[in-house]
Amino acid sequence: MTQAAEMTRLAIAALEDKKAEDICIIDISEVSVLADYFLIANGSNRNQVQAMIDNVSEKMGRAGFSVKNVEGYQTGNWILMDYGDLIVHVFDKQNRLFYDLERIWRDGKRVDPATFKEME
Repeated sequence: MTQAAEMTRLAIAALEDKKAEDICIIDISEVSVLADYFLIANGSNRNQVQAMIDNVSEKMGRAGFSVKNVEGYQTGNWILMDYGDLIVHVFDKQNRLFYDLERIWRDGKRVDPATFKEME
């Protein structure tokens, strides 16, 4: 398993622990040099969104992966975590609909989250 896939698997599990809604993975490795994967999810309110990010940060840190940058934590509308090969986007419902990253990055390949869960 690649490092990007391992990071994605861990982040999915961390988001699911905090009841993330509508988890979406987009493989952007062939359309951008930004990262290999975008992981997109949403929560129902600011506290849940921040709790999801906190859990991702904790689980990734324990696994030895360091976040390069975090944006938007204070507002909790859209929080971005940059892990290099993985970019995690966690939104509240309203902002996810507004920014619609899935449409913007439609040239990337959608990947079923179950694919990463099965990897060991």
